Amino acid sequence: MRQLAPAAIAALKGRNVTIRDFLWIEARERTTGVAIPVGFWSDLSTVSAQVIDPHTGGVTLRSFQGAGGLIEISQVTMTSSLSVQSVNVTMSQISNASDLVRAYNVKQARIEVFRGLFAPATLIQLAPAFPRFVGFVDSIEIKTPAEGGDGGIELTCVSHSQEMSRSNPATRSDADQQIRRNGDTFSRHAAAVGTWEMQWGADP
Repeated sequence: MRQLAPAAIAALKGRNVTIRDFLWIEARERTTGVAIPVGFWSDLSTVSAQVIDPHTGGVTLRSFQGAGGLIEISQVTMTSSLSVQSVNVTMSQISNASDLVRAYNVKQARIEVFRGLFAPATLIQLAPAFPRFVGFVDSIEIKTPAEGGDGGIELTCVSHSQEMSRSNPATRSDADQQIRRNGDTFSRHAAAVGTWEMQWGADP
């Protein structure tokens, strides 16, 4: 069950709250594979905001670049089941976020979406932003428009629940055993052992 600070609960009850979304992507440097974590939020300027780490449950401080209305996140379905959830993230071609996609490798990159609650008058954060979606980038589509048209970059993201549906392609064979541990002879005769005939008892 999600726990919020008393100030955030009071603001929600009084409908006196401003909502902002936060996007966190761990892209990779194309040549070295080093992770490049970058954050964006649905307002202006760069801010340091508290978020609840979805992996540890602890509160951490992260930096987010202002993207304003240049990033659109589709509706996140709240569910308690293990079904695979999908979220689409659409970026304007003129945003810093689209520069990230072009400069770095975001295929299979970890992605996290948070919801932050702020006081309307001061934009003071009422509670650490809570995670709404955790997964990875499944596909990328860069839409190059015709003259006068609308373009953009769309990331289709799937939740980590998809990992539970993946099958293991490894087989019970000597070849696969060597991939796991070179020199291990445990499966040396795996392909032929089923045809062996064993003689039990005394010879006739």
